[in-house]
Amino acid sequence: MTAKAPERSPRVLIADDQTLIRTGFRLILTARGIEVVGEAADGAEAVSAACELRPDVVLMDIRMPAMDGLEATRRILERIPDCRVLMLTTFDLDRYVYEALSLGASGFLLKDVTPEHLAAAVRLVGTGDALLAPQITRRLVERYAAETERTPEAVPVDLAVLTPREREVLTLLGRGLSNTELAAELTLSEATVKSHVARIFAKLGLRDRAQAVVLAYETGLVRPGAR
Repeated sequence: MTAKAPERSPRVLIADDQTLIRTGFRLILTARGIEVVGEAADGAEAVSAACELRPDVVLMDIRMPAMDGLEATRRILERIPDCRVLMLTTFDLDRYVYEALSLGASGFLLKDVTPEHLAAAVRLVGTGDALLAPQITRRLVERYAAETERTPEAVPVDLAVLTPREREVLTLLGRGLSNTELAAELTLSEATVKSHVARIFAKLGLRDRAQAVVLAYETGLVRPGAR
């Protein structure tokens, strides 16, 4: 029997206008066996470096000169859909983090993150998962979804492609339920729930659960304050 090959560590690009932040994160990641392929001091540099280096994960500061992290994230994910972006912020309920999740970012980290959490987060999103727990995403979305001027009709997503069961699953995802909780709520196996979630993502072009939560609010499936 052939031994399973060890998983490849993600290749990382660090984008932050503070040299000390970039240097510190580089040292932390490389000490834990994670390759840092490049650094960028602003959003424009981040887009250029990402297109050249094709990293698996970008650590992206939100507030940077020349081009902010939101625009850089949008451009990177348009050009490199398989890339994962983790936003760096000082505030855990930052309005810009909500916008970043809407654009396709896979989560966020506070800049005072511990070395262990930083490395674990990079490895997690490098596998294609979202960093944010659904409950945290929900708390963030609830805070800002009600303040946006978007209406369900303005969101260019056709939920008609979903089956009634898939709409039910998406609604529960938006309320912050995990796969285990979804299985219990719907009296289904976790394997069946995972299949439903995967089909929802494929039909709606979603990257991960964080985007699913945002979409559930923006399409009106879930309303702020609903339980």
